[in-house]
Amino acid sequence: MARAFQLAGLLRLRQIEKDHAASDLAAANAFRRDAGERQARAIAALHAVPVEATDASTLFAMAAARASSRSMLADLAALADQADAEVAEAQTAFGEAKARAVGLEKLEARHNASVLAGELSAEQAAIDEIATGAWVREREGNEA
Repeated sequence: MARAFQLAGLLRLRQIEKDHAASDLAAANAFRRDAGERQARAIAALHAVPVEATDASTLFAMAAARASSRSMLADLAALADQADAEVAEAQTAFGEAKARAVGLEKLEARHNASVLAGELSAEQAAIDEIATGAWVREREGNEA
């Protein structure tokens, strides 16, 4: 029976960590995409507002709307910056988790190759023993 990889439990844990980090990265990318879309929609909505004032009250309303819009765009820009920072952090965490998992995966591959080589060696020894035994029996049969 083949020897089990002794670090299999740790490898599973590292793979779970890597999957979790990948999930966090996907969520951060979705958040960034959403923030960018919100910003684009707000800018598009502002471009649709008429820019001609017919009287003083309309001019004051437009000035207030522009000030409010400027504040809203600043908030959306801050949200986009936050989303970018979260993506960078999630990317770093994913890279670290992947690096930890890759080392163990390479150890597992080496272990599997070693086990396979041992099994093949044992099989070859059995085949050699069978062939040698048959040769000896045939030789003894010819001498008698």
